[in-house]
Amino acid sequence: MASEADNWHKSSYSDGGANCVEVRQHTDRADIRDTKNRQAGHITVSAPEWNAFLQAIRDNTL
Repeated sequence: MASEADNWHKSSYSDGGANCVEVRQHTDRADIRDTKNRQAGHITVSAPEWNAFLQAIRDNTL
């Protein structure tokens, strides 16, 4: 079984680019970190905040 630390992923749209973030999703929140600066830690947002962000991207309203 994978540990929570192993559940980070990058967007398939990042294409290995230099300006990527990684996300680790949970039922009630999402953790976000800079791929190039992982040791700096991460920020956590609630599931509703994360879902609103994703919807804004889909709707091209950012």
